[in-house]
Amino acid sequence: MSEEMSPRSLFDKLWDAHVVVAETRETPAVLYIDLHLVHEVTSPQAFSVLAERDLLVRRPDLTIATLDHSTPTSPPKPNGELAYATPQAKRQVDRLIKNCAHHKVRLLGLGDPRRGIVHVIGPELGLTQPGKTIVCGDSHTSTHGAFGALAFGIGTTEVGHVLATQCVLQRKPKSMRVTFDGALPAGVTAKDMALYMIAEVGASGGQGYAMEFAGEAVRALSMEGRMTLCNMSIEAGARFGMIAPDETTVDYLQNREQAPQGAAWERAVRRWQSLPSDDGAMFDREIDIDASNIRPMITYGVSPDAAAAVDASAPQAQSDADRLALDYMEIKPGRPFSATQVDRVFIGSCTNSRLSDLREAADIMRGRKVNDKVVALVVPGSVAIKRAAEAEGLDKVFIDAGAQWREPGCSMCIAMNGDQGAPGELVVSTSNRNFVGRQGKGVRTVLASPATAAASAIEGRIADPRNYHVNKMEQADVA
Repeated sequence: MSEEMSPRSLFDKLWDAHVVVAETRETPAVLYIDLHLVHEVTSPQAFSVLAERDLLVRRPDLTIATLDHSTPTSPPKPNGELAYATPQAKRQVDRLIKNCAHHKVRLLGLGDPRRGIVHVIGPELGLTQPGKTIVCGDSHTSTHGAFGALAFGIGTTEVGHVLATQCVLQRKPKSMRVTFDGALPAGVTAKDMALYMIAEVGASGGQGYAMEFAGEAVRALSMEGRMTLCNMSIEAGARFGMIAPDETTVDYLQNREQAPQGAAWERAVRRWQSLPSDDGAMFDREIDIDASNIRPMITYGVSPDAAAAVDASAPQAQSDADRLALDYMEIKPGRPFSATQVDRVFIGSCTNSRLSDLREAADIMRGRKVNDKVVALVVPGSVAIKRAAEAEGLDKVFIDAGAQWREPGCSMCIAMNGDQGAPGELVVSTSNRNFVGRQGKGVRTVLASPATAAASAIEGRIADPRNYHVNKMEQADVA
């Protein structure tokens, strides 16, 4: 078989379709970018470079901006002004508004019903589509790979390059396929799959690779679950995470605001159907995971790969770094995780703030009360999700339980907008990183699914959500 006819992976197809100038030993490839997502934190310097060189955004029609990192999720002040955490946060927002107006870039600004976290609104609006190259000045751009897109985070300098040229320089990485065989047990979610995978391969196991997720358990996931899995591929060190488009993908995108319509839709679907990896496609590394072995997961250290089943006990330290991490987390080796007290719970972020995530948490909190020693924040990922949740009465479930129902935004994930823990507090968070100081100085972070976070809020300690699922099934049997 000739090289041209050799079976190709999803990654190879996407890469080859977007190469403008081929990679050489001396220079990276030049890749064309189909969609550039922009937010207020990583764009100011890039826009300043354009101003210094008297340049305009080359393709404002392929660029869309939103406000998410620095925007307050708390109610406005009595005078109607937003309660920005710092003057710098307000300046970031104001600068993006000004820059977008000058460059005629679409901005989902304050008051726009389409505004939300950048990696939530892209799919929600149908901007994210199979076959596209998608970049953003945010490492978790890999989220969009759930649609069979080549999506990756870029640095501030690269943001400027894309604004000016609609291209980016990139070395082609190796390829890795992670196959989840079998079915997930009841009560196990995509977040648990992600944490299990990261614990298996390590925080640098995917470094230098584009990671494709495959297998029965992946195909069974909703698009929301697939986004969660691809979102956290970066925590295993991979630059790209992706899943081949299928009927689930098509059903999700149909009739979205920015999705193709009419005859263009039919052509797009035919094109998307050609993207999955060919039979016989070669990968540089293959990893197989038995999905039936996965249980609800939590992290116990200061890296996402320090993860274990929620019903397990803390492991013995294997190195000085492990000992320091456990000391920081105040988790004693050999002690059940369920003995760990919780001070705060955060349900939100680009990893787990979609409607299905909120439903998952609400199912646990419904008819129950948050422990009186716990502060719980529930932050929807977009205005549209907030409105949909309120239409279902989910806001009332959270408020009745004693949780705070907030405005959309990144919130406690990166603690830039005033939502953060206090020194020494332990936070069970549905976000993606548990680094020291990520959620506030001296804050200890435990990553978990929305169900585990909700159960922990109720019990005031790290809790297994399957206990609540069992109770729910028993109640249904009685009824």
